[in-house]
This record gives sequence, structure tokens and C-alpha cells, in this order.
Amino acid sequence: MTDTALVVGGTRFIGRHTVEELLAHDYEVAIFNRGNHENPFADDDRVTHVEGDRKDETALRAAKLSIEPDVVIDCVAYQPADVETATEIFADVDGYVYISSGSSYAAEEIPKREGETPLEPCTDAQATDDAHETYGNRKAEGDRAVFAAAEDGVSATAVRPCIVYGPHDYTERLDYWIDRVLSHDRVVVPGDGQNLWHRAYVEDVASALRIVAERGEPGAAYNVGDRRALTLRETLEAIADAAGVDCEVVPASDDALAAGGLDADDFVLYREYPHLLDTCALADLGWESTPVDEAMARTVKEHRESDRDGSEWDPGREAEERVIGVKQTL
Repeated sequence: MTDTALVVGGTRFIGRHTVEELLAHDYEVAIFNRGNHENPFADDDRVTHVEGDRKDETALRAAKLSIEPDVVIDCVAYQPADVETATEIFADVDGYVYISSGSSYAAEEIPKREGETPLEPCTDAQATDDAHETYGNRKAEGDRAVFAAAEDGVSATAVRPCIVYGPHDYTERLDYWIDRVLSHDRVVVPGDGQNLWHRAYVEDVASALRIVAERGEPGAAYNVGDRRALTLRETLEAIADAAGVDCEVVPASDDALAAGGLDADDFVLYREYPHLLDTCALADLGWESTPVDEAMARTVKEHRESDRDGSEWDPGREAEERVIGVKQTL
């Protein structure tokens, strides 16, 4: 008997890949969203689209009654109340999976481990906020809503990705670096290039969501990230290898960056203190990570076919050229 999956969201980045993952494993799939973004599955008769706002409890209940899902993947729960409502409505499904975040961790530990590393606190005001600064607080409170639901007998779990990259990434964070490598033979990176901000290939996140829905322990959270984490320098080298181009990484100290009027934080995916997630609990469920070189090759190929360039993250090439000039005189 074929299982049915309901994906709340389902048309953009992680949700899109999750639908594809579920279809590849013979699920009947329905997506529930407002229809504000282009639906890549509009012509796929295997995917049912139910239009509605996940903030509208009546619409969400109607979707549950019409689809009767066995599993629910919740891609767009950004406030704790979203999770509380969903775990109540879908209390009888075989698996409800909430997409949390590595940002929910409050302590700078290497690595960050589920059940050991403390989570961010969340005030009542933060719980209803939508600012970037409270994102981790809200995600952590969503985790706690999952834990509470599981104590009441709901098969609810959480998956905590770190920075997600791959085809169709509308955030364009990695696209900035790919574009730099493809466009210039010298690319400035802040510091010594050894900073580490763990990333997760999007197809691996999608497979993690399915596997946790099928095999996860209710009330548990599972980190997901590449099994081999790359420094920023290694990331650029992997991009260059995947693209078949030569690229010199130019590390720049704070003093060198200042010559161009730049700061380390002007560069996307830079984080001074390492951010690394332990993914052993997920691997114990049978999840496997795509080799980084293979994941990067797919990512670079799709980037070349897209119109994304990450320009919104661009600190300014002229400023970088000044930094390079300063480096050449030292």
C-alpha cells in the first residue's frame, strides 16, 4: 500500500528537493502552500497541490482531511505556534517532521550534539517575531514544541540542518562564491581561509527528512550536514575543481581588508568561530551523505544553467581589487 506524504511548503528549495525525494521512494505526495511561488510540479500528476496558508488553522485541517497523510514534512514553520498547531492537527500521523536549524544551538561547542549542546532560549516576544536576529530562538522553541508533542504521544521529530546549499538555492549564498570562482582567477577570502561553517547538501537534507519520518524516534532531533566539512578555502578549491577552472585563493587579514574598506563579516558564509554539527545520530538511522565533490559538481552545473549570481552578497569587486593590490605590495 502506497504511503502518502504531505509537504507543507514544497515548491522552493528544501521543499522542492523533499518532494522529489519522496516521489523517488514511491510516495504519493501533496504540497500545501499559498501558491506564491512557481510550482515546479504543476504538470506532474503524481503531486497534488492544496492551496492555503499554514497560519490558517482551518485550511491546514482541511488539507489533512482531504489528503489523509501518513507522514508530514513541515518546511515552513518559522514560529513556535506553527509547530504547536501542526503537531495538534497531525497528532495521529505516522511521522511529523519539523525542519529546525543548527541555529537553534546556544553554545559554541565543536561539534554541536543533539541532546547535549544547549538550545537558545525564547521569550514570548521572540516567539512571535520574524526578525533574522531571533531566528535561532524561534527554531529552538519549535524544537521544544516537538518534544512536548512527543511526550503526549505524537510521532513528532525535528531535523536540524546547518547552512544548506545545492541546486535551486534561492538564498544564493554559495552562488556568490561560485560566481567569484567562475569570473575571477583571484578570489579574496577573509582571514586565513580556514574558517569552518558546516554546510549540508540539499539532496541529503531531503533524504534525511524522509528517513527521519520513517525511522526517527519520536521526540528526537537529528542534525544534518555534509559528513566531510570544508573550510572556506577548501570550498573554493572544490568549486574550482568542479568547474574545471584555475582559481587562486587570496587570504586577507583584517588590516588587508581594511585597505579596501572591507570587514570579514562583509563576506557571506564567513563565521569566525567554527560551526560543526555531529551527524552520527542521523547516520545511525541509515542516512548517507553525498560525497562533497559530487555534491559540488551538481551544484556548480545547476548554477551555470541558472541566472543566479549571488550579487546581493557582493562586497564589491573594486574593493577586493584594492585588497589584492595591498597584498601584492607586502
